[in-house]
Amino acid sequence: MPHAAIAAEEPGNVLVLHSNSRLAPGNIAADRGLRDAIASGAVPAQVFSEFLDQPAFGGDAYERTMARYLREKYAMHPPRAIVAVSDNAFDFLLRNRADLFDGVPLVHLGVSKAHLQSIGGLPADIAGVPIEYDFSGTIKQALHWHPGARRLVVVTGASERDRGWEARLRREAPAVADSVPVEFLAGLSTTSLQERLKNLGPDAVVFTPGYYLDGDGRISSPRESAAMIAATSSAPVYGALDGFIGVGVVGGRVPNFEQMGREAGEIVNALFAGTAPASLRLPEIEHASLQVDWRQVQRWGIDEKLIPADAVIRFREPTFWQSYRDAAIVTAAIILVQAALIATLLLERRRRRSAESAVQKQRTELAHASRLAVAGELTASIAHEINQPLGAIQTSADAADLILQAGGDRRDDLLRIVTRIRRDNLRASDVIRRLRALFAKHEPERQRVDLNAAVSDAVMLLRTEARHREVTVDLLLAPAPAFLVGDPTQIQQVLIILVLNAMDAVQEVPDDRRTIVVSVERRADGNVITVRDRGCGIAPEHAAKLFDSFFTTKPRGMGLGLSIARTIVEAHGGRITVESRQGEGAVFRVELPASDVAEPVALTSATVR
Repeated sequence: MPHAAIAAEEPGNVLVLHSNSRLAPGNIAADRGLRDAIASGAVPAQVFSEFLDQPAFGGDAYERTMARYLREKYAMHPPRAIVAVSDNAFDFLLRNRADLFDGVPLVHLGVSKAHLQSIGGLPADIAGVPIEYDFSGTIKQALHWHPGARRLVVVTGASERDRGWEARLRREAPAVADSVPVEFLAGLSTTSLQERLKNLGPDAVVFTPGYYLDGDGRISSPRESAAMIAATSSAPVYGALDGFIGVGVVGGRVPNFEQMGREAGEIVNALFAGTAPASLRLPEIEHASLQVDWRQVQRWGIDEKLIPADAVIRFREPTFWQSYRDAAIVTAAIILVQAALIATLLLERRRRRSAESAVQKQRTELAHASRLAVAGELTASIAHEINQPLGAIQTSADAADLILQAGGDRRDDLLRIVTRIRRDNLRASDVIRRLRALFAKHEPERQRVDLNAAVSDAVMLLRTEARHREVTVDLLLAPAPAFLVGDPTQIQQVLIILVLNAMDAVQEVPDDRRTIVVSVERRADGNVITVRDRGCGIAPEHAAKLFDSFFTTKPRGMGLGLSIARTIVEAHGGRITVESRQGEGAVFRVELPASDVAEPVALTSATVR
C-alpha cells in the first residue's frame, strides 16, 4: 500500500539507518537533533536506530544479511517513515527498499548533493535537504589565514568513500590553491603518514576530510583520523566536518549534523501530519558555517582580525566582561552607592564632630557660667572664708608690734606669732587656690582624680555657707583613695550644685533635720557619691522633669544646675539618679566608673559645720 502521505491521527515508528558506527560523533549529533525534533511534533512516534557499521562490514552477502535482519526485526512493527543517514545508508535503502518497506516515505540526512545528482531522478516519496561539504571554501580560508604558506598538503584514506573524496579534492584543490603547490598523501599507512606529517615544516597547510581506512587496512573514523593527523602534524590542519573541531583541527567551513538531524525530524513531523513528500518546501542545500577552535587560532598565531564576524568560534574563554557582565554592573553599582554612602557618612561625621565640638564648647561655657553664678551666690561666704585668715594675720601682726614696742627678750612669743601668721597665710592661700581652680575658665581635662580629695575640697568651700545657713554637712569618705579618670573641677561643680540644692531643700525644716550627708563609696563596679538631705522631698509630678534644662521650682532659679550636673556626669561615663519621698527628703546618687576598682569598704566620717 502506498504511503505517500500519512494520516495525522495514526501514531507510528521511525527507523533511522546510519552508514557507520553508532559512536561516530556525526551520528550522535544527528541523532540528537532528529529525536529532539520528533519529540516536539504533534504526532507521537518511537525512534529506532540501526547501523551498517561500514566500512568494517560490507559486500553483497553482508548487505543481504542486513536486509533480512531488518525485514524480520520490523515485520511486526513496521516503520511509517525511514531516515537514511549519509550516502551509504541511502544507497542501501534504495537498493532494498522494495523488499524491506515498500512505499514507506524515505527521508535522507547528510547525503551529499553530488551523490543525489549522480543517482538521477528520485521517487516522489523521498525527501530531505542535501549536504555539500565545502572543501574549497575551507582551503581558501586556510590559505588566507596563512599567507606565508608555500604548499598545501591533502590527506585522504584508502576506502571507497575516501577515494571519492580524493578524486573530488584533486579536481578542486589546485584551482583554489592558485599558485600554492598541492601535495596529496593518499592511502598511506598510519606510520608512513605520521612520519611525513612530522617533517612538513611551518610553511605548509594541511587539509583532510578524514578517512575510514588507511593504507594498511586499519579501520578508523574521520574524527579519529583527523585527531591523529592534527596531533602529529607540524603544520596547521583544517578539516571538513564539525566533529573535527576540538581534536586539534583549526577549523573549516563545515555543516552542522545536529541541525541536519533537526531538519530531518521536522520533515518526519510534516509527513506524520499528513503532508505529502512532494509538497514539502525544503532548502536546496544544507549550508555550511565557518567554525574555528580558538585554542588553535592562538597556537598558530592567526590574526584575529582576519576571522569573519559570522564565524562560530568555539573553546574561546569568555572575557571577564562576557562572563560577569551583570555581576560586574551590580558590583560597580554597589561600590558606587557604598562610596557615595561612605562619603555622605564622612561628611555627616565631620558635621557631627563640628556640632559636637560646638555643643561641647557651649557646655563648657555654660558650666563656667554656672560656676560664676555659684560664686555670686557664695560671695558672702567666700569673703568670710578669706577674711577669717586675713583677720587672724592682722591680729597676730598687731600683737607682734606691741611686743616689739614693749622691748625685752620675748623671742619665743614672736616665733609663735610668726608661726600663726604663716599658718593663716597658707589657709587663705588654700582658699584662693580652691576658688581659682573652681571658677577659672578652662577646657575639660582628663586626669586621675581622687574622689575623696575632690569632694573634701568642694565641701570645704561650702562650709562657711553651711554655717551661714545653719546647716550641718556630714562628710563620709572612703578610707582608701577612690580614683576615676576625669576633670576634678567638673566633679566638684556637680557636688557643689547638689549640696547647694540640698541646703535649699532643708532651709524651711526644723533645726534637727537641717542635716546633709555627703558620702564617697568604692564599690566593685565603680565609685558612688551620695548627697542625702532631710528636706521636704520632691513632688512626684516634678521628678520626671528634674534634670531638664530650665526646669526649676525655685522662685529665682534658672533651672540649669541639675541639667549641667547630669551633662557632666554622663560625659564622665556615669549617671545621676534621685530617690525621694515627699516630706522625708531626697537622695542624689552619682555613679562614676573607677580607674582601679576595689572591693566595697566601710566609710570613715567627718563633719563640716
